[in-house]
Amino acid sequence: MAGEIRIKKKQPRRGDDGHKVVSVRMRDETLERLDELAVRTNRSRNELINLLLESAMDIVKIEE
Repeated sequence: MAGEIRIKKKQPRRGDDGHKVVSVRMRDETLERLDELAVRTNRSRNELINLLLESAMDIVKIEE
């Protein structure tokens, strides 16, 4: 019988990095504007969506 058992550390699964995949329906015109902005800023669509959502959540006002 061996003196120790070795178990390799499991690599985190995709999605376990603090990010989650979501799906959203978007009007063609909105997607076109987003793609134009991506080209102009040299950023990915994903990066822009995250930046824009973070900014919008900081300034949103909820009306009762």
